[in-house]
Amino acid sequence: MIMTSSFIPTTLAAALLAFGAGRAGAQPAVNAATHAGFASMASSISEVDDRADDLYDEGREAIEEGHYDRAIERFDRLIALKTNRTDAALYWKAYSLAKTGNRAGALQTLADLQKQFADSRWIKDAKALEVEVRQASGQAVSPASQDDDELKLMALRGLMESDPEQAFPVLQKILSGTSSPKVKDRALFVLSQSRSPRARDVIAGIAKGSGNPDLQLRAIKYIGIMGGGDNRQVLSDVYKSSGDPSVKRAILRSFMVAGDRDRLLAVAKSESDAGLRGEAVRQLGVMHGSSELAQLYQTETSLEVRKSILQALFIGGDSDKLIELAKNEKDPELRKSAIHNLGLMKRAGTADALTSIYASDAAPDIRKAVITALFLQNNAAALVTLARAEKNPEMKKDIVQKLSLMKSKEATDYLMELLK
Repeated sequence: MIMTSSFIPTTLAAALLAFGAGRAGAQPAVNAATHAGFASMASSISEVDDRADDLYDEGREAIEEGHYDRAIERFDRLIALKTNRTDAALYWKAYSLAKTGNRAGALQTLADLQKQFADSRWIKDAKALEVEVRQASGQAVSPASQDDDELKLMALRGLMESDPEQAFPVLQKILSGTSSPKVKDRALFVLSQSRSPRARDVIAGIAKGSGNPDLQLRAIKYIGIMGGGDNRQVLSDVYKSSGDPSVKRAILRSFMVAGDRDRLLAVAKSESDAGLRGEAVRQLGVMHGSSELAQLYQTETSLEVRKSILQALFIGGDSDKLIELAKNEKDPELRKSAIHNLGLMKRAGTADALTSIYASDAAPDIRKAVITALFLQNNAAALVTLARAEKNPEMKKDIVQKLSLMKSKEATDYLMELLK
């Protein structure tokens, strides 16, 4: 194709406008584009649940640090999402309100919890907290007044080290009683440090749901850290019996911590919920389970989960499989996703693979995906090579625009050529 005369001023104009931008602050633009690239990778599956988990963790962390106003703000945002963690958010909001001395607000929040979630596993803790708040007789509770809790925690640790047999009944009483959530958390942690079968049985019981949902999630985490075939079987049994997505996600993460690829693969193959399949896939990516991911890709039918597999291959650093899929995948959306992930990798062979795809595929959307991928790699040399050979005015203008945002000698030299 012969270059049209109308192309020349268009390209020169783009170069002139972009040249200044390229010399005066291109790096922030590249960084912004890179961040945008990472953001676009995120799967839409379970996005609300993931946000709920983040807000919940931030709220709990704020409580641990004594920042109760910040905790209330996080739990209010979580309550507004209306997820399966709303009852937990109401409980912790009430707890935080009580810590700031807002007795009326705490009681109202507890009343809302008991009215809206009569069957919640937080009801027992909510009623215990209500008694504590009412016993305060309207007196403000200082956030700093935690001496009793700290003394209990010190006593727990000391008793477990000196006389474990005597400590077990005390710990079990704390976990099933009305002690503060902080003390219950620490009691569970103390148990997790013991190698005693009795301690394991207590933690397993809580992981199966004998405590409040927070303690259950902590127990699941500790079992994953403890490892061992018996503990992984406990997690598997809880996964099969639970209908709570947050519990199932926690178990999948514990499988990753425990190094259990087989169970993650089994979930990724058989789970009916696409969001949970996607979570299993992500955990396999963290474990560098390339062979398992490649196997899953062949059988998975959900487009979003297949995108999650491509992302997991990126997380696991498997550029070879991504190159194969970027070249051979029939679905255009998946192929562009594979190309995009290659752009976020600077491994040997990725740039050559991208330029090869550009040369062999004339589809404009695929070529634009390659241009963006090379831009994300900050590979000005490859983009200049493509620009020199490109005959399509619009495609060449796209390459020039990307080069104009790159702080690179190759990009600058090429822009100067266009201006001569």
